[in-house]
Amino acid sequence: MTFSGEFFAFMALALVAIIGGVLLLNLNKVVHMVVALIFTFVSIAGIYILLSAEFVAAVQVLIYSGAITIIVLFGIMLTKPYDDSEAKTGKWRKILVFLGVVGFAFAVYLGIYHFDIQQVPTTLHEDNVLQIGKALYTKYIIPFEFVSVLLLAALIGAIILAKREDKEADKQ
Repeated sequence: MTFSGEFFAFMALALVAIIGGVLLLNLNKVVHMVVALIFTFVSIAGIYILLSAEFVAAVQVLIYSGAITIIVLFGIMLTKPYDDSEAKTGKWRKILVFLGVVGFAFAVYLGIYHFDIQQVPTTLHEDNVLQIGKALYTKYIIPFEFVSVLLLAALIGAIILAKREDKEADKQ
């Protein structure tokens, strides 16, 4: 195994992504959870940059770190607030999450340590925006449009549910 700047950058970004995911599961305040989610998304965008997929990294930052995170935050804010009446799991939950992360890391280490992949030169990173555009608007145009209609229906449904809860709160 050779140690290079790219290797250390990957390890740092992967560590930030894992820490962000674990913090997302362990934090109690919604805004703190969203910040942990943003750290995870931005570190994944950094990994895309290491893979010479700059367009996908930019989309990752714009779509996920921006739009999806804000939609999740609004969705959570439109629902009922956090209820403190539930029993706190405390120490056991943290121990189980830590053991799960360590077990997953160990399984990944065992799975890829002796995995021999032959390196072949490719041209995937050349004109990747053009390749993505051609694939998206030719081969995947129907799923692309379906996802846009699905997201619009979800947004309209969230607005209707929020209005319905407001009317029920006004009656009481």
